[in-house]
Amino acid sequence: MKNISRQGFLKLAAFGAASVSVGGLLSACSQRGSSGAETENETGAQTAQQVILSMTPGSEPAAGFDPLVAWGCGEHVHEPLIQSTLITTNVDLEFENDLATSYECSPDGMQWTFTIRDDVVFSDDEPLTAKDVAFTINGILKNPASQADLSSVKKATATDNTHVVLEMNAPNNALLYTLAVVGIVPEHAYGENYGANPIGSGRYLLEQWDQGQQVILTANPLYYGEKPQIERLVVLFMEEDASMAAAVSGSIDVAYTSASLAANIPENYDLLNCASVDSRGISLPSIPAGSTKVIEEDMAYEAGNDVTCDIVVRRALNYGIDRTRMIDHVLNGFGKVAWSVSDGMPWASPDMEITPDTSYAKKLLDEAGWKAGSDGVREKEGVRASFDLLYAAGDSTRQALAFDFAEQAAELGIEVIVQGLSWDDIYVRQYSTPVLWGWGSNSPVELYELTHSQGWGDYACYENSEVDTALENALKQPQIEDSYTYYHKAQWDSETQTGVAPQGASTWVWLANVDHLYFCRQGLDVAEQKPHPHGHGWSLVNNIDQWSWR
Repeated sequence: MKNISRQGFLKLAAFGAASVSVGGLLSACSQRGSSGAETENETGAQTAQQVILSMTPGSEPAAGFDPLVAWGCGEHVHEPLIQSTLITTNVDLEFENDLATSYECSPDGMQWTFTIRDDVVFSDDEPLTAKDVAFTINGILKNPASQADLSSVKKATATDNTHVVLEMNAPNNALLYTLAVVGIVPEHAYGENYGANPIGSGRYLLEQWDQGQQVILTANPLYYGEKPQIERLVVLFMEEDASMAAAVSGSIDVAYTSASLAANIPENYDLLNCASVDSRGISLPSIPAGSTKVIEEDMAYEAGNDVTCDIVVRRALNYGIDRTRMIDHVLNGFGKVAWSVSDGMPWASPDMEITPDTSYAKKLLDEAGWKAGSDGVREKEGVRASFDLLYAAGDSTRQALAFDFAEQAAELGIEVIVQGLSWDDIYVRQYSTPVLWGWGSNSPVELYELTHSQGWGDYACYENSEVDTALENALKQPQIEDSYTYYHKAQWDSETQTGVAPQGASTWVWLANVDHLYFCRQGLDVAEQKPHPHGHGWSLVNNIDQWSWR
């Protein structure tokens, strides 16, 4: 269920009435704004080594700070901060050890062994051992509410205090990306209320949580790593208008914003522009209407679409859409063209990128027998080139992207009827109707799930044994680097002329990668960032311990 943060296209003049209560990027992030003299932070953040920032209301963890449910490893992945992880990733998404001092995979991919540090204690001064690691992983496996996908793991066993063995149901090297965001909890102190009162071994402690309002984290004095430079983090959960108002009033240090407001930089702030892998794309059902999609043997959905099941229509849409124009119109230039769910990642194939050509798109449709009717909409064998496009109501950015897409599709002779619905209403139609989705992760998991015929995100209902085999082979490689070639083949294999690329099955129309934008107080140095995944939220503060005031 992949919702994105709501972004409102609100006018600056409307912000005067907004009230704000302040209680108590990819490595190529850039700051832009006025170069006035540094002003004193009225909140005292500079002297107290404190940072106050805003996040969307959806960033607040509904179940609290519990990794066995969703904290860190949920829909919008991020480092859990309060808890430590076995491994982590750096700004280049290379794996680095955290609690683990080393790890290895068996040649058949069916067993992973991790060696654990022996000098780590939880915030209650109790030692962290391999038993806590096994307890955490097995707890996730037993918890039906857990959002961490460890389904490929059969069980975890602590063979002694410093070694844990993961037995697999099937080889899956993408497991490492999940373990990099799964916080380890204490077996001795885990209970029903853990999410509200978490004990961990991470860089920060939960000082205060006022649900629906704010979270305050403070540096953990028992942390085994380098002491955080930022000692206190205050996160305010607020809508976009309130976030803007907080920046205008100067009562916040970092305020998230959107492309429509980014030009209105408040005094004493710069615009922090963080590149992301936060992609917007449209799924295109590839089978005829009247089909059925069965999920887990007990859920059946109507599937298929009589227009988008024609591969020529799907290819024409991919070639006929001017994404650069769309980014300029909708995102005010704050984004980049998207060709896949994982642009810029090592598992993304360069063959996903094509040269848009409206004339070629029209030629494809003409040659396939899609002829323009009296109203300009094409028809073929009694089928009108018209389909609905669904987006999440209330999300004005997606709405604008959807209408821009419809406008460009009309130039090709294809009618797109845009509808804003609730997610519950969208899910019912997700296999039969094109949907404008938001995706993006620092992991190849989403590429697999959106592409494999048995993936939870196969909204296109596309099945190809060669594509499935390539994806399965990718997961089987003991060395993660060896998986990239297989992921590339799943997207486009020039030898077999198969794959989901625009020149192939063309199962998606990827539109734009949206920049993550923030108003950042001058004098605050935001350290080098990892690529930001889908969603404005906790990913910004993955490295909050390395931020500093100058």
